[in-house]
Amino acid sequence: MNPIVDILSLDQEGHGIARIDGKVTFVDGALAGERAEIAIYRKHAKYNSANAVAILKASAQRAEPRCKYFGRCGGCSMQHLEPSAQVAAKQRVLEENLARIGKVKPGIILPALHGPSWRYRTRARLSARWVDKKGGGLVGFREKRSSYIADMASCEVLTADVSALIQPLRELIGQLSNADRIPQIEVAVGEHVTVLVFRLLEPWSDDDAAQVRAFAETHRVHIWEQKKGPDTARPFWPDIAPELSYSLPEFDLVMPFKPTEFTQVNTGINRALVSRAVRLLHPQAGERIADLFCGLGNFTLPVARSGAEVHGIEGSVELVARARENALRNRLPNAHFAVDNLFEMTPEKFASLGHFDKLLIDPPRSGAIEVVKSLPESGAPRRIVYVSCDPATLARDAEVLCHVKGYRLEAAGVANMFPHTAHVESIALFER
Repeated sequence: MNPIVDILSLDQEGHGIARIDGKVTFVDGALAGERAEIAIYRKHAKYNSANAVAILKASAQRAEPRCKYFGRCGGCSMQHLEPSAQVAAKQRVLEENLARIGKVKPGIILPALHGPSWRYRTRARLSARWVDKKGGGLVGFREKRSSYIADMASCEVLTADVSALIQPLRELIGQLSNADRIPQIEVAVGEHVTVLVFRLLEPWSDDDAAQVRAFAETHRVHIWEQKKGPDTARPFWPDIAPELSYSLPEFDLVMPFKPTEFTQVNTGINRALVSRAVRLLHPQAGERIADLFCGLGNFTLPVARSGAEVHGIEGSVELVARARENALRNRLPNAHFAVDNLFEMTPEKFASLGHFDKLLIDPPRSGAIEVVKSLPESGAPRRIVYVSCDPATLARDAEVLCHVKGYRLEAAGVANMFPHTAHVESIALFER
């Protein structure tokens, strides 16, 4: 007989938390305040993992999932929670991490940055596979807790035109001679162009190539092929095509990019996040500012519009080349870029960069611990804006900034970059 439990709260991944004989049980598909019948699928020494089989008492915040594949597809985990409650849960995750790991509390909680909850994803990596049992190709996200691909024909978080391509892509894969040698299709949607990058373990035959070209013409997409790493990605059809780009209208910027270069998945929230970061940083002409982990210049160029001298530093040679091109394209000679491994920052290396009045940091999930540990005791940047995609590493770095380096955490808040997922994007302001 399945246990019946009361759900006490939500964890950082959006699972309900219950206790059975004192043992924590994480319940997929249940929300705080609910009573649920559950089925335990894995027992660990210190906790259980379970699925909700039936909701006996529902939360007022429960929502009807819009996607018919929700629950099987692993692309989303929180469609059953009302969108504004999702954002509140992410805000709690941020505050709890800052308090528990960083031992800090922001002076101000910034209002959450909201955008559309559906059709927001302009970037995705779709898995592809030929499956005999299904009689053809599968294209989509992986199933929950599985390496299998969800049997799906649409997606509510991808842009409408990309969602409409899933079924035609399945049919295309089913017709190709190398169908079992195409593991992935990467999607990149620009403002004027959509690119599909096919990862090819084996080249297309002449007949395959003709079918792929016909697909591109019919669906008005551009096809790239990638034979090995991201640097091997090349346009396949058409040969001459407009470039991918996104814009930041507030700063009169157009940002070209390649489909394999990192850009944010949510164009609207990226614009709002850039706007907030620049306002918090408050750059002034005459200031010298560093943008660390600068990528293709997503924050560097908007900051440079202020007239400040901005130095973007990034570990990827390709992204720095792209950032320089974007600075040239947007006529910003005061934006300078350099390649350096910021995970190996030292106090000596930081000192060699010269004095910075302010700092913007936008690291990957692993955070920027070597950077913050390398800040000087005197003459350090008086203001730091830290954009984070992992609240735990932000909190870890905040502890060093606030308890070792003499900064105050003035403000922090979340940006709902990935609605219906547990991913927490946030921004924090530190001042000396």
